[in-house]
Amino acid sequence: MELLVQSVSHDFADLAVLRDISFRVAPGEILALVGPSGCGKSTLLAIIGGLLHPQKGRVATIGAPPDGSFNPMTFVFQDFALLPWRSVADNVGFVLEHAPLDASERGNIVADVLRRTGLVEFAHSYPKQLSGGMRQRVGIARALAVRPELLLMDEPFSALDAQTRDLLIEDFVSLMSGNRMGAVYVTHNLEEAARLADRVVVLSRRPARIREIVELPLARESRDALFVAAHQRSLWSLIRDEAAAAAREIADA
Repeated sequence: MELLVQSVSHDFADLAVLRDISFRVAPGEILALVGPSGCGKSTLLAIIGGLLHPQKGRVATIGAPPDGSFNPMTFVFQDFALLPWRSVADNVGFVLEHAPLDASERGNIVADVLRRTGLVEFAHSYPKQLSGGMRQRVGIARALAVRPELLLMDEPFSALDAQTRDLLIEDFVSLMSGNRMGAVYVTHNLEEAARLADRVVVLSRRPARIREIVELPLARESRDALFVAAHQRSLWSLIRDEAAAAAREIADA
């Protein structure tokens, strides 16, 4: 299943947010969205996920979702969005409660995603008993439980400390390798974009237009610190002036 974003524009009342945004996301591809603060990255992700309808343009998928998918596109948020009164296993299983599955089938899916995300020993723990990194693992496991073709990720690691973020990114690279599941990944962190993305869509300040689409040709598993640092600097050079202008706008508002 391929994602098509075609000529998307959007305003909130008299606030111009997005202008003529177009790109594709191939099966298995991770595409990062970066740009100055407030440029509309999260708005664009909400449009892709169907939470907002664009005023102009369209979002479409090409091809059928994978067999057994209960939700071809699903979100992973930065605030974890876990139910505090449910255990880890019950939080993951919550998204399957309205699927046409019996209890045994749901249990098997939950067990599988807990294994894939390293959460088996925490299955009966509650969110308050977990670290921030472990809570985000639960959020990712819950997203995987619906067997999506595409993850929509809005700053998923921004609330974590640097060490936890690095460990979780390593796990995420392993999780995404060797399958057809892709992601649209919104981040302010250019190092994350350089480590994770196959392509990076660089947006201008609001109203956001595409300044450039940067390809990162080396396989994610093969990228070393020099590769990541070089592409982080290159991405920053593309948005530095726009970010400074956006910061002045916010200060003067």
